Amino acid sequence: MPEITGYAFPNDIHIHWSLMIVMYPYITGFVAGAFIVSALFHVFGREEFRPVARLAMATSLCFMAVATLPLNLHLGHPERSWLVMVTPNLSSAMAGFGMLYSGYLLILVLEVWFVWRQEIIKYARQSRGLKRTFYAALALGTYDQSPEAVAVDHRAATLLAAIGLPGACMLHGYVGFIFGGIKANPWWSTPLMPVIFLLSAAVSGIALLSILYQVVAKLNRRVIEGRTVAALARWLWFFLILTITLELLEIIMLAYEKSEAWHIISQLLTTRLEFSFITIQMVVGGLIPLILLGVVVLMDKYLHERIRNTLCIASSILLLIQVFSMRWNIVIGGQLLSKSFRGLRSPYSPEVFGREGVLMAIVLVILPFVLLWLFNRVLPIFGDDLPAGGAHHGDPPRAAAGAAAGAAVAEVEPA
Repeated sequence: MPEITGYAFPNDIHIHWSLMIVMYPYITGFVAGAFIVSALFHVFGREEFRPVARLAMATSLCFMAVATLPLNLHLGHPERSWLVMVTPNLSSAMAGFGMLYSGYLLILVLEVWFVWRQEIIKYARQSRGLKRTFYAALALGTYDQSPEAVAVDHRAATLLAAIGLPGACMLHGYVGFIFGGIKANPWWSTPLMPVIFLLSAAVSGIALLSILYQVVAKLNRRVIEGRTVAALARWLWFFLILTITLELLEIIMLAYEKSEAWHIISQLLTTRLEFSFITIQMVVGGLIPLILLGVVVLMDKYLHERIRNTLCIASSILLLIQVFSMRWNIVIGGQLLSKSFRGLRSPYSPEVFGREGVLMAIVLVILPFVLLWLFNRVLPIFGDDLPAGGAHHGDPPRAAAGAAAGAAVAEVEPA
């Protein structure tokens, strides 16, 4: 068989988990990573993340809406996919995704509602016609803008963020659990797999927000907060160090043990995955951003603002490539191994067209940004003009109460 090098079983020549299974953990990683940034502000009170907190939450929601599409495109009968959400099976790891996804999505939607409730009330009162009806429906029949109501919104959003943080971590750690639980594949079967997936998700989410925040600020002619960019760089550097360390430890442990599986895994890394793993994942996407972010973090006081922002964007772009390469090497690389441990399949090339092709993958990457644009049209993310009597979520309850003190609480509610 020309597809095989060495000795392999006949059923080892097929790649069953294709590009869409690579895209699934890649997209869900943005969900978890963006929510971590949001939680750093809402739960832990990190004021430097205030300018990017609502953008992080909206980004997490928009990517969450697209997260299931790669799986549906891969399934032979996507019309049955909803059953995993409504028929819990505690003994099934795949069914666990349905429960985690449904629960986390509910928490995220509720938190978004509490954070944007003041804006929703404002537009419900000021709009007319169908637009008024739409925002009135979003308001869920409550138009209370009293200081007590604003304080309740703040507490509820904080509580939901605290609950959602472990939910986001479990949602993406579950993906690593799926691969780590496949005992027949030595490239996947490791207890470090869920942790590596989770840490790389934090890297991809923070890297995306670092780019998105600066681009959106430029397009809207807003001031780019230096302390926000620096804080994103510090946390990105921290998670990158952990990710690279664990990835190297996993390889070093396999090489040190020198089990029968290492003989074929070493061939996999030095032949089939030499470019995608060593060059792209570890050097271009790992070592170079590690150095660039180290310069930003350690020499922040001496760098010009423009240089710091440029280094952050450059390293973030490389990290987005690195995380995708890591997903590719895990999902596709694990299927290049023969179960005989004596053969390798030829490199996999995804199709360009079709529902699991490259063009569809590009559409899946673009779609969340389209949803983010629509979200901003409905509920402005930065919202310079606050609702009458409202305050941005995240303000201390006392400050929110002071901002709400002059509100026209007795204003007539929309019909």
